[in-house]
Amino acid sequence: MILPIYGYGFSVLKKECEDIDKEFENLSDLIENMWETMYNASGVGLAAPQIGEDIRLFIVDTIQILEDEEKDKGIKKVYINAQIVEETGEPWAYEEGCLSIPFIRADVMRQPEITIKYVDEDFKPQVDKLSGINARVVQHEYDHINGVLFVDHLKPLKKKLLKRKLEAIKKGNIDPDYRMKYASPK
Repeated sequence: MILPIYGYGFSVLKKECEDIDKEFENLSDLIENMWETMYNASGVGLAAPQIGEDIRLFIVDTIQILEDEEKDKGIKKVYINAQIVEETGEPWAYEEGCLSIPFIRADVMRQPEITIKYVDEDFKPQVDKLSGINARVVQHEYDHINGVLFVDHLKPLKKKLLKRKLEAIKKGNIDPDYRMKYASPK
């Protein structure tokens, strides 16, 4: 089922999320709905807060954005109760966007390599060492489960310049091509 994506301004997007256990009700259905919702919105990642759930869960599929000869370097994974344990390398800028903040893109500085521990959808412990675009997408989604949005990484002047656009998203004065919920619709 395609779920509505919560837009900028919802408090759940600014909340540090809670760990879950394998008894979490309807988890496999939730994950399946998240995949469907993400693909419907042409996303490469989706975190539970973006669909109104304050739990430490996100999904990532970078395979779909890579060239054919590079697809084997991409990832398609479910991350539950994730913790980034290390970020290394010289920070690099890359233009990011977010399904909860449509029509806004901006360069965000992030370190190029991470080590992340988590449990998969079968609650088996995992550790990934990621770099490049895989690391960036995971860092972006990881931020979501910690109540951080990509615009929070921007310099104050850039954020000030985006204020009107962010308010339009909050009020629902936008027309994305996927279902959204707005924090304070007119």
